[in-house]
Amino acid sequence: MLDAPSAAQVVVPGVTTSELFVAVIEVLGLGVLAAAVGAGVAVLYRWYTREAVPDGVAILLGIGVVALLLNTEEALSTTTFEEVAAATTIASIVVSGIGSDLGRRGGDAFAASAFAVTGTARLDREVSQFVRAVGRVVTVTLPEDIEDIDGYDPVDPKTKEALAETTFVFPRRITVAELRDRVVGRLKDDYGVGHVDIEIAEDGSVPYLAVGSRAAGLGPTLAPGTVAVAIKADPANAASPGDVVQVWERTEEGLQRRATGELRATQGDVVTLAVDETDAEALSDTTEYRLVTLPAEPSADREFASLLRVADETMGAVAIDEGSALAGLTVGALDVTVAAIRSPDGAVTATPPRTTPLPAGTTVYVIARPDALRTFEAAARGDADAAAVAAEAETLS
Repeated sequence: MLDAPSAAQVVVPGVTTSELFVAVIEVLGLGVLAAAVGAGVAVLYRWYTREAVPDGVAILLGIGVVALLLNTEEALSTTTFEEVAAATTIASIVVSGIGSDLGRRGGDAFAASAFAVTGTARLDREVSQFVRAVGRVVTVTLPEDIEDIDGYDPVDPKTKEALAETTFVFPRRITVAELRDRVVGRLKDDYGVGHVDIEIAEDGSVPYLAVGSRAAGLGPTLAPGTVAVAIKADPANAASPGDVVQVWERTEEGLQRRATGELRATQGDVVTLAVDETDAEALSDTTEYRLVTLPAEPSADREFASLLRVADETMGAVAIDEGSALAGLTVGALDVTVAAIRSPDGAVTATPPRTTPLPAGTTVYVIARPDALRTFEAAARGDADAAAVAAEAETLS
């Protein structure tokens, strides 16, 4: 009579139940180890780069750690009587790869929610989580609705969507002005924003934010009423970008001057000129012209307009209404640069003295950053106190 097989007997050819149990536990344990490695790599990579770790990096590191523990080369070179060791190694590598990927996903999700104060997938590397926990920082959370700055090209909607409700973390004990400069710097450096109009309260809240892009190319350097045209011409050998030239056309009646402009670029017989809009209508793209270089002449208006387009400041004309807190003040009492004023009787004064009064009905042409210009406009309408125009930043405590 045959005895019943015990628990330690063979259930698979050459493998007992206890050996199979140990092999399964070993495979699962190594899979958990690989998942832990993948999660750790994802957290560290997210903390350092503020991006998700590539799939292959986490999986490779997870499998690499397991392979070192298994001494894969020795296990795979065993004899046929130790086939269970090779099978266990192969299964461990497969499970480790799966575990590494799962750990990567879980670690990245944890890091994104743990490091980002607002719950968005963006981190701030300037301070550690411990420093935030003890309250030694100031957090600035951008509003959900981000406006466009008048007079500047709009920012890409995807960039505004990425900025919405983003939180920046900065060291404590800095002034509102310093905090504003740091936020503006982050927006320009990290997101490629050209111009920023932002209001930051003493507690770090942002009630208003507007952004604008910095235009590139030839367009931003053109003064108002000026256009760029490309014509066929024979410029003088000494002509260089920035020179003032006359455009002459040879006709049956002789040479006739068609326009006067500024040379911007040359490429062979093709010349790019900046000319007035009215002069551009007289030029043809099929006619070959002759250029005559003129002595340097003052072009302060064009230089001013081109510099202003690429600067952080902008220019605006603001009328002082009746009942405004600015009515009766002098030019020197304002904290904006006054380029000119138009008095109520229509007289225009360029660069007025600081003692010049500003009665109601005066139009002030000012140069300031977009946020300062917006505050000045509000004060001129009577919507804000004049003191807000020259308010001093206080220290955050």
